Parts: sequence; structure tokens; C-alpha cells
Amino acid sequence: MSKKDFYEILGVSKNASPEEIKKAYRKKAIEFHPDKNPGNKEAEENFKTAAEAYEVLSDADKKAKYDQYGHAAFDGGGGYGGGHHMNMDDIFSQFGDIFGGAFGGGGFGGFGGNSGGQRRVKGSNLRIKVKLTLEEIANGVEKKVKVKRKVQATGVKYKTCSTCNGQGQVLRVTNTILGRMQSATTCHVCGGSGQTIESKPNNADAHGMILEDETVSIKIPAGVVDGMQLKVSGKGNDAPGNGIPGDLIVAIEELEHEFLKREGENLHHDLYISFAEAALGVSKDIEAVNGKVRIKLENGIQSGKILRLKGKGIPSLNSYGNGDLLVHINVWTPKNLSKEQREFFEKSLNDENFIPHPEKGDKSFFEKVKDMFS
Repeated sequence: MSKKDFYEILGVSKNASPEEIKKAYRKKAIEFHPDKNPGNKEAEENFKTAAEAYEVLSDADKKAKYDQYGHAAFDGGGGYGGGHHMNMDDIFSQFGDIFGGAFGGGGFGGFGGNSGGQRRVKGSNLRIKVKLTLEEIANGVEKKVKVKRKVQATGVKYKTCSTCNGQGQVLRVTNTILGRMQSATTCHVCGGSGQTIESKPNNADAHGMILEDETVSIKIPAGVVDGMQLKVSGKGNDAPGNGIPGDLIVAIEELEHEFLKREGENLHHDLYISFAEAALGVSKDIEAVNGKVRIKLENGIQSGKILRLKGKGIPSLNSYGNGDLLVHINVWTPKNLSKEQREFFEKSLNDENFIPHPEKGDKSFFEKVKDMFS
């Protein structure tokens, strides 16, 4: 089932300003807030979907990728399009301030508000680079990678932070020319988690964490490009106490292919043939991303001719079909000739059959280049 457009979810246009997007999300979040719709599963789903849309459209980089690739920009990494929504902890941890005082400052289940309830701190993100062959990019692939994550040590105990009384924030009052102003800042003792260490095992760090190796499975969709980032939710570092794990950010690196060059969704292959093969015609096996493809070259084929194999390129991330494989014909000129070969070509110098007679259909190099990019 296809996912609904993020702009449609929030009811804004693609040209909406960041402030308009924020205002639209706040309206939707208040409308479908679980406190306002107790026990209503549909409202809860709409609440999560609106948060997904806002997280992407409120981030300039994510918005640009979404505008270019749609939901497919986030496929395969456990994020949007990866098969599941944000959870409530994610939403109130990241966007709780947007609700303002609409629910008395409190969030859902005691999380995320300005002043009512304990904040949930999110762990730091981890970043890795995954190298993919052109074949893997063309077909999609599931990669299993080993990452070192910070996780809470077994036996660690936390207690309520006495500085912020478990709120994760401390209030500061300052005197200004306008009078006394009150502001909330993250607690410097607990780092915003609302909890401090009571006891921990010897192998844990000051936050009660240890490093552990974990094998993470990453589903990478077909058609990704070099430099694209995917997200695997919840596979970053744990946060102390009752915090939310960070995410694993996966950067894609495309490995160079021995024979094929990529240009967007199209592939290019340089095929070198001899004088004899060009004159007589020949069948050749061409390397493609899904195995070899046999093509037939007609006799008299000219150097510089481009053969287009439809649909043999890279799939589109938006599922609009595949690009093409363009085979560039290059007639190889021998550098060293035997005596008999030299005599043959010397006799052919004035042979009418060997004198170039380009026809109207034989395009120049510049015309071919123009066609390739049109």
C-alpha cells in the first residue's frame, strides 16, 4: 500500500514556509493528540503520521531529498517507508515543545511537555558507511553490519536527579528591564534525563553504559545513489535511564564498476571491436547489472555508434521503471601490421569501398552527445 504524501498529510503546499509547516503540524498534532482522543487507535495513527511528515518537512536536507525522491528516499533503513511509524517517545522527545500549553504542558503518558512530566532523552546517533557494487544498487540488497553500540549495563541503577527533581530541566529567573523573566534550561547534572547513577558495575562508564557489538540488518532499496543516507531507527547509542535509543545513520558509497559507468539511472559501456568485426558484423556479450546480454552488430557498423538497450540500466527510486544501457561502439585501429596486412591496406587506399561516405543518418559526435542528454 502506497504512503500518503507528506504535504497532503499536513495540508500544506510544497512552497510552504517553515513557519507554515510548523503551524500546520501543531494543528494536526492537537487535533489527533492521544489525550484528546483516548482509546482512539485511528487518531493515534494520524498523530504518528503527522509527526513523520513534520520530521521530514521541517528538516531542510530531508525535505530536499523527499522533494526529489519521495518516500523512496528513506526506504530500507527502518525509517519512513521502512515499514513502521515513529513511536510516542520519539514524538514527544523531539516535538513536545510544539504542543505548547494545549494540554497543560504535559505530553502523552507523562512525556514530552514543557513542564508536566519527565523528559525522555534520546541517545546519540551512530554513523557508518556501506560500500555497494553496481549490481547491489541495481537489484537492492540486505546488508548485515556489525556496529559498536553503547547500551545500559546489566545491574546499573538510577535515581531521580535531585537537582531538577526528575524533570530534566531547571528553571532560571533573571531580572531584566521588562521585569523578572523565567526560562527553562537542560539540567547540567543529569543532562536532561532526569536521572543520575545510584550504582553501576565496574565495567560501565560514568553514565552506566558499556560498549557491545551488535549485528544490524539493513534493507537497501534498488536505485540508491552515492552519498545518500538511510536511517535505522533505534540502533544508535542507548540513553541513560529511561531514555530513547538514537538512530543508526547509513551513508551509501558506490563502488566503481570494471566495465560500466553510471549516469543517473542510465549505464554506459564502451565496446571495442576490430576492423574485421565491424566490416563483417558480429555478436557480442555485453556486461550488464543482471548478467550478460548478447547483442548483434550489423556488418558495416561505424565507430561512435551508440546502441541503446532499453530497461537494462538502474531502477528509479520512485519506481518509475529502469534506465537504459548505452553501448558505445569503438572500432579498434591496429598499431602494428604485418607485411601482408600493410600491403592489403595500401591497395585499399584508393578503393572506392574504403573511402568514407557518411550518410544523413550517420550523426556527428556532437549530435550524439546532444541526443544522449536530451
